[in-house]
Amino acid sequence: MESQKITPSNPENEEVINNKELNIWEALIPVFALVVFLAFNVYVFGDSALGGSNQFILLLGAAVAAIVGFFNKVSYEQMMEEVAKNVKSTTGALLILLMVGALAGTWLISGIIPAMIYYGLQILNPTIFLAACVIICAIISIATGSSWTTSATVGIALIGIGGALDISLGMTAGAVLSGAYFGDKMSPLSDTTNLAPAMAGGELFDHIKYMTYTTIPTIVITLIFFIIIGLAQDTSGVTDTAQMLTDIKKSFTITPWLFIVPVAVVVLIIKKTPPLIALLTGTLLGGIFCLIFQSEIIWQNGLHYQITEIPSEYSEYIDWDSNYDVRSNNNYHSPGKYVLIPKTDDITINETIMDLAPSNKRVSQKFIQKVIIKKEGETIGTFNLEAKPTDYILTSYFTIMNAITVDTSIATSNPKLNDLFSAGGMSGMLGTIWLIVCAMVFGGVMDAIGALARISKALLGLFDTVFGLFASTVASCLALNVTASDQYLAIVVPGRMYAKAFRDKGLAPENLSRTLEDSGTVTSVLVPWNTCGAYQSGVLGVPVVDYFIFAIFNWLSPFMTLIFAAFRIKIKQLNEK
Repeated sequence: MESQKITPSNPENEEVINNKELNIWEALIPVFALVVFLAFNVYVFGDSALGGSNQFILLLGAAVAAIVGFFNKVSYEQMMEEVAKNVKSTTGALLILLMVGALAGTWLISGIIPAMIYYGLQILNPTIFLAACVIICAIISIATGSSWTTSATVGIALIGIGGALDISLGMTAGAVLSGAYFGDKMSPLSDTTNLAPAMAGGELFDHIKYMTYTTIPTIVITLIFFIIIGLAQDTSGVTDTAQMLTDIKKSFTITPWLFIVPVAVVVLIIKKTPPLIALLTGTLLGGIFCLIFQSEIIWQNGLHYQITEIPSEYSEYIDWDSNYDVRSNNNYHSPGKYVLIPKTDDITINETIMDLAPSNKRVSQKFIQKVIIKKEGETIGTFNLEAKPTDYILTSYFTIMNAITVDTSIATSNPKLNDLFSAGGMSGMLGTIWLIVCAMVFGGVMDAIGALARISKALLGLFDTVFGLFASTVASCLALNVTASDQYLAIVVPGRMYAKAFRDKGLAPENLSRTLEDSGTVTSVLVPWNTCGAYQSGVLGVPVVDYFIFAIFNWLSPFMTLIFAAFRIKIKQLNEK
């Protein structure tokens, strides 16, 4: 799945809670309530629903589930215990989200992302771009075993290149995720690739071999689709890239040496370094490379001025005009206009305006102005107002720390590039973290009251044929991705509940593990409040609703596994070797 060591510890040992008091209709009440609430909320708020209202709707859904639980003898303490387990299980993912925000910031100011876009624009064109996205992300994801790392590194750069080529961000994100989840699914380094056969009772490499039967046709169809889209792309805007390349070089120092950082991060992941450590390393290296290569960016984004504080004996008479942009950090002021004004009508001062301009190079001179304060025409005091620019060390610290933590943008002469060269830092990931926590609350309460187990059992009992068994497994995985908001539960719960049913039908465990991956692993990214959907939309900056239809590999995989089941293609029996 995402990356090594961000899963709950031993997810295969997680308890599946059954509640004999709960019937299927009661288990479905919170689901129906959530769907109705979300539909109305999206109707009212539209694209801004993820700004906070959807998060509260998930909590309302959890409240409905809790009420059902109370009526079925589930205590408040039991529910809170499961919620705590759920939230704790996402700790690694939440920290990785913060670190991805930090990494995106330092990779922007260091020129790494601009360099990827610069060289990518020269190598890729709209005709082959989307198919190339699938292939590039598939290779990186197979090597790292991580769809999350893939989207957080090359995925961000490909989104930028796609925007520069005027290709829909939804298309680009869909291509990135199709490739990333193909590689994640087929990599022996992936945690879900190891988890699925553990749940089904199979072996890892037998599982991977058996997955190729459904996965290869799916990725081939995906590639054909993106090739067709590429051939249909309007390439009239390609000539504009020459000016765009010039504008990038004007704003950044572009050199192949910058690729040392992303290569180092990928190598660390391949070497099974915990992803949090790998991303932290990439963030710090991005800051170091900014110091080495991007001195103009440092001065442009980090220059501050230390302005003399108003002497305490005059603070009752004068103050800074709040109509101007007065921004400071512990008396370090950003460039802008600073104007002193009298507080009362009987006080006058000489015109005192400090217009502290931004600069893309060192500012050596101080700004000094004498302030004369008069009361009813008589001078009552004077002092010198001084603005001293920060040195390179402080300026660098402001630039790098702001890129890591808050919104950062690099101004260029090209409006399109201005949109691309912006990052939200760690603060930009807080909305996604908020969504994940609320989703985990809903999933935790649903698990505590036994609703997840009841829904899976009901689906298992719907069918009596081999195809029906596969169909109910797919339906269970999809339902759990929606209701539990967690990819691991979408593998663990059906894996445990369906293992015996597959054996009773004489089916080898590879059938179950393949189905868990085809319908549990890859579809999690299609649910906005699922941890995977929230993460990927947050990292790529593209809402799930925009990339859903273009994440072809992800939504086609469950259909492919059902087609194979319906026609009994590569359905391995227990007695087969």
